[in-house]
Amino acid sequence: MQNPLQSTIQSIRGGVSLGDTPPHGHGFGTAPVFLAAISTILGAVMFLRFGYAVGNVGLFGTLMIILIGHAITIPTALAVAEIATNLKVEGGGEYFIISRSFGTTIGAAIGISLYFSQAVSIAFYIIAFAEAFRPIFPWIESLTGLTPDPRMFSIPAVLGLLALMLTKGADVGVKALWGVVSVLAVSLVMFFLGGPVDGYVPSGVVTAPASGTPVSFAIVFAICFPAFTGMTAGVGLSGDLKDPRRSIPLGTISAALVGMLVYVLVALKLYYSASPADLSSDQLIMARIALWGPIIPIGLAAATLSSAVGSILVAPRTLQALAADRAFPLGNGFLSKGRGHAHEPINATLATGVIAVIFVAIGDVNFVAQIISMFFMVTYGALCGVSFMEHFAASPSYRPSFRSRWYLSLLGSILCFVMMFQMSSLYASFALLIMLVMYVGMLRTNKEARGLAALFQGASFQLTRWLQIFLQKSQPSAATADWRPSFIAISRHTLDRLAPFELLRWISHKHGFGTFLHYVEGYLSRQKVEEARGLLRRLISQTEASGAGIFVDTMISPGFASAVSQAIQMPGVSGLDNNSVLFEFYGNQGGELEEVVAGCTLAGGLGYNVAVLSSSQHNFGYKRKLHVWLTRDDELNENLMILLAYIILGHPDWKHAAITIFATFPSHELTTHVDKLNHRIATGRLPIPARNVQALPSDDASSFHTLMSTYSRDADLILLGFQQDVLKNKGTQLFTELDLGKDILFVNANQAITIS
Repeated sequence: MQNPLQSTIQSIRGGVSLGDTPPHGHGFGTAPVFLAAISTILGAVMFLRFGYAVGNVGLFGTLMIILIGHAITIPTALAVAEIATNLKVEGGGEYFIISRSFGTTIGAAIGISLYFSQAVSIAFYIIAFAEAFRPIFPWIESLTGLTPDPRMFSIPAVLGLLALMLTKGADVGVKALWGVVSVLAVSLVMFFLGGPVDGYVPSGVVTAPASGTPVSFAIVFAICFPAFTGMTAGVGLSGDLKDPRRSIPLGTISAALVGMLVYVLVALKLYYSASPADLSSDQLIMARIALWGPIIPIGLAAATLSSAVGSILVAPRTLQALAADRAFPLGNGFLSKGRGHAHEPINATLATGVIAVIFVAIGDVNFVAQIISMFFMVTYGALCGVSFMEHFAASPSYRPSFRSRWYLSLLGSILCFVMMFQMSSLYASFALLIMLVMYVGMLRTNKEARGLAALFQGASFQLTRWLQIFLQKSQPSAATADWRPSFIAISRHTLDRLAPFELLRWISHKHGFGTFLHYVEGYLSRQKVEEARGLLRRLISQTEASGAGIFVDTMISPGFASAVSQAIQMPGVSGLDNNSVLFEFYGNQGGELEEVVAGCTLAGGLGYNVAVLSSSQHNFGYKRKLHVWLTRDDELNENLMILLAYIILGHPDWKHAAITIFATFPSHELTTHVDKLNHRIATGRLPIPARNVQALPSDDASSFHTLMSTYSRDADLILLGFQQDVLKNKGTQLFTELDLGKDILFVNANQAITIS
């Protein structure tokens, strides 16, 4: 929660626009940052609700609330302090830090939640302020005959505060903080010097509940959590500090630690000074324990009024800054308007006042505290989450002089979202939905704004880098059952022949990874680089349109063979070495086929698996029939061919397809080979029924060609093996002697691949 110090300075400096402020404003040191935070931390909840907490969940439960609360707020304080030292903070306080660090889209989503927590805080503090008058209720009743209600004080107080802000602005002095903290210090000293309440004798550990129906831990936590949220109250002073990189971390963290220590001592004092029933039922139990009871209502009034003034100054300025960034679908012009040279947020103050009056009229401090907790949980959880992403992304532009730790930010974010759902699953889901809607709305209205994509891009880069290194170090050998395809496809016809692109898309859908390189012929020059960049943009658009999970790039080289040489030396983008190369040709074009043969010879000679797609006008037909032809020469090719067929079948485009294997061996070897093949398919759990394995005797090349023409005339894709020595002898003829008018994938395995 905020304090008047932060907002006073923001107002003095001109609200949202602070461009003419001196480099160090008022030149404050660390003390104002500490005082602003500690005077807000030790406020309404400590005076009114810590006895309630001890009475309902006991000492251990209360200490757990303190521990969990600070496990959320301290990482958030560290994150905010870190961010504040990465840039010069101007108007808008915490919202400025968030939006200018993470972009207006993320900033608006978090900032709106932050604004509501600040606006509802006004009501919370005013309701708590009215409770300070409860000791004089009997006197009022005896004097007037009326039963007093705290709203008799809270509603006039909030209206008077609004009138003061609307007429006089934020002309409040920072020196008032010293007085507030002095009263708090005296109140705490008097409380610790006091003894147990009259008639209560401490008797060791008490485990009995305060009543027959004790309140749950989650609800008590929600009521008490606002006590710990004042640690960032001095962040808005960044522009007015002599040395913000020192003062913000030191002042913020020291206030959080001192506050945590004080709350532990208060919990212990309460536990040993009153019964659970008294602690739970008497809001001002601290007054009955203190050495001089009236100091507690005085301290409560001072702390709550100070914090209420701070909240009513800060919340409108956050709203004004949000409207200036056009965070809302309507009313941005109205809410962003200011009055006078100081740009006082009159309209934003009116809007904030309406929210405050509504919650003050409710008058239930427990309900309002739970609402505040939910908003702060959303804000802090998102802030810690984004801070963690920044740490993980490791952007060179993120150079704060004070650094937190990524695991603290991650812990804070996780605890926030866990406790949100512990408090109320319904409200937590609603709050997150509202933030998501606001984020999407900002993305639609502000296309140029930096969003989560920028953070995820940096985080993805780091994750990919780490995975690549890890995979390279733990890379298995090629002869393993865990083998997966990592293909490079090289083509100069990428944009006019989609067949190789489609095939690589299917192979890379689930089980493998593909890199598609568009070959640009020529020598490296500025002109060629610009041409390649233009082609790359078209390739990326093609990838997005097809939903392909492949990496695309361009390669400039004076010849196709040199392009292949360059490509196969490239590291695998997936972190694994590329193990296979895909070529493609269409029709019987001599020059293109010669390039493919040369590429096959080069890649195969270096131990890469080679696949050559002979594309046709058939264009993979209806993608229903996938035929694999095996011969006695395909001992090394068999497993790769079957695995590629299985992998292609896993793509949704082929979801209605079936694999048929044609085993063509000499008659005397046929039974033995087919039995081995069926056994391999069964033990490998491949979705190929035995009836789809057809045994066809073939004793020479002519009978083999005849069988293919007969059985595969309706195939949509045919897989056929080839060997490097045969390619060397036959050359281009190897790929053209079968003229079936179908798409044929020639496969040559140069790695030992197993199926098990």
